[in-house]
Parts: sequence; structure tokens; C-alpha cells
Amino acid sequence: MRRLASVEGGRPAREREDGTAHAERARGTTEAPRNGEEQHARLWHITLSVAGRAQPLPDVRRALERLADDHPFLLTSRYAEDHAEIRYWEEARDLHDAAALALRLWGEHRRTAQLPAWEIVGLEVIGRETYQQRISEGYGPPPAHPVGVHPF
Repeated sequence: MRRLASVEGGRPAREREDGTAHAERARGTTEAPRNGEEQHARLWHITLSVAGRAQPLPDVRRALERLADDHPFLLTSRYAEDHAEIRYWEEARDLHDAAALALRLWGEHRRTAQLPAWEIVGLEVIGRETYQQRISEGYGPPPAHPVGVHPF
């Protein structure tokens, strides 16, 4: 599991007097929970949308396939010449960490997967229970079938 944590002096952000605690909470980089309890990782369903200048469809497909090889939790990717949507499960301590990891995914894999130089234009992060509830009530996206990389 990838983990984001503050390491400043080993003190939890809530105990700092320099005003960094609020900023770290906003970034999702605060220390673990209070009372010494360890917070366990949870699964989060991520939908990341990217868009930019049009690229040849075969290049976009190959790049998304390489991303799927780099990121084993990738469920499905849909793509067009100028945009793509990636859906996957992320394991993280809380929503802040899951969102931070998701926002870094495209940039961190841009070179290795040869992804287009597109920007992130949308992000949805929901807990597993919420995802399952939406599906059972007929709301939200259908389960990712078939898994893989597909055109819109």
C-alpha cells in the first residue's frame, strides 16, 4: 500500500503550533489517527478523466494498455482521440490519500506508459460501500465489464 504521511519532527499535525496542521489536512497529508489507533486502508473506486489535444487512436490505446500493465488495479479505460476515462480501485487510508494518489497517477506514469500530455479534467473518489450502494440502487456507472481498454 502506498501511504502519504507527514514526517515533520514525528509529531502529528494536530499537535503542531505553527499552523501547518490545517494546510496538511487540506492536502491529505496529516499523520495517522488520534489515540494511537492505526487506521486501516480501505478500497476507493476512482474515476479519473483526462483530456487534451487529439492524438491518434492507436497511440492512445497502446498508452492506456501500458498504464494498465504499470497499475495492476486498473479496471477499465475508455478513450477517444482527445479524452479518456480511467476507472480503478485504490487502496488508501482515507479519501484525501486516495484522491492525492489518483491525481498523481497520470503524471507519474506519463513517461513510462507514454501517455498523452493531457490534463486531468475530472476526478470522482467514492468508498466501496457507496459504490456498491449506487450499483444496487441502479445509480452510478455499471460495473466495469468488460475489463480492459476500450473506445468510447
